[in-house]
Amino acid sequence: MINPQSYLTLCKIRISLLSSFSAAVGFMLSTSRVTPLLIPLITGVFFLACGACALNQYQERDLDALMPRTRTRPIPSGKIKPLNSLLFSAILMTSGFIILLSNSGFTASVTGLFAVAWYNGVYTYLKKKTAFAVIPGALTGAVPPAIGWIAGGGAVSDPDLLIVCFFFFMWQVPHFWLFIVNYGAEYEKAGIPSLTAIFTRTQLKRIIFIWIISASVSCLLLSLRDAAQIPVITFSLFAVSLWIVWCGSRLLKEKDVSYSLIFNKINIYMFCVLILLSVNNLLI
Repeated sequence: MINPQSYLTLCKIRISLLSSFSAAVGFMLSTSRVTPLLIPLITGVFFLACGACALNQYQERDLDALMPRTRTRPIPSGKIKPLNSLLFSAILMTSGFIILLSNSGFTASVTGLFAVAWYNGVYTYLKKKTAFAVIPGALTGAVPPAIGWIAGGGAVSDPDLLIVCFFFFMWQVPHFWLFIVNYGAEYEKAGIPSLTAIFTRTQLKRIIFIWIISASVSCLLLSLRDAAQIPVITFSLFAVSLWIVWCGSRLLKEKDVSYSLIFNKINIYMFCVLILLSVNNLLI
């Protein structure tokens, strides 16, 4: 019997929704308006992201079975057969590509395929080789806004696109490392390279805090270009960036800091930036 919840778990809905939302923001940054083309863009990126996440769980099914956090996932727990998950992934990615190709153009659809290839090919491979895989892997998170930008008619060579993608790239690193600190021991036992085996907790706190500051600075670069033209939006971007730095400073101040709490706050920070950029481009 098919269990819809298990298939939804394969898709990592939250990650996939963030990808489609960031693509929508890239579209609005490019066009400064909402058009009917936004719907197939969001749908296409969402399907591609869901398919890539499902494929990733197929690829890492043996490793997932070794860790308490992931052994209950659909494939290692036996809720979904590996072949079924692979077919499900192929259907999702094919559908997403066709939707993008039909409505957003060739360049946008190929850019989407590049993100899938980088995530499931390069990043998934590097995770087994180095604890620093997230740095090249963060490029995957920078691609969705580029897909939206291109779908909206923006030029790939536009400096504004580079700044937007750079912010998404910088945010990905502390986001992932805050997560990995809590589960580093599981990674080590499963034979997966982990930063917790390289750095002490104190060193990791300092490194993550530096990346949080870097991400906030990259956000402020948005106000120097056309991505944020309204003064109140620029001020708000500055305010939320100061807020996340203040939250991150707890890594240095508190001995038993809650990494999960800061992880949640850095997610809220990204959501706030996306909302602010969307509002800015709907009002100009």
